[in-house]
Amino acid sequence: MSLKDRNRRTAVKCLAAMAAATAVPFRSVFASEQRDLAFYHTHTRMKLSIVYAADGEYIARALDRINVFLADFRSGGIKRIDPRLLDLIYDVRESLGSNGTYEVISAYRSPETNALLRVKSSGVAKKSQHMLGNAIDVRLSDVKTSELRDAALAMKRGGVGYYKDSDFVHIDIGRVRRW
Repeated sequence: MSLKDRNRRTAVKCLAAMAAATAVPFRSVFASEQRDLAFYHTHTRMKLSIVYAADGEYIARALDRINVFLADFRSGGIKRIDPRLLDLIYDVRESLGSNGTYEVISAYRSPETNALLRVKSSGVAKKSQHMLGNAIDVRLSDVKTSELRDAALAMKRGGVGYYKDSDFVHIDIGRVRRW
């Protein structure tokens, strides 16, 4: 093996180690592919299929459309959805080998909506990640919710809540935790 080949191998191994050490998927660090997501909002019945990143760059117009799509459907409030959340649900879907559509139950929630939901349910956090644009409650159309939960947990990139009776999974980019 030539010195050039050894150096190349060493460089690739170092880059792989760096990616693993930062818990960021290797392909997203050196992305050349397009990243796309498909959504169906269960409350508004709206659909969105969109490429939100390409060649390692987020597409600003696509992110704006996603922010509007994932707005608080009760109040109309819009918040910037953190692109790391989009990357997480993209990676979860990819890890499952799915081409499914994310069925959205809830994404951004205004503080008023969150307070209203807290009155109705003890399962709504006072300082919910939803209010920060860091959380989404979903199903994946071609995957069992228990499998979706397991894939999200395996990523170890945020909180995962499993709501078996309501048939959805909460995924956020806050601290790693489960319920």
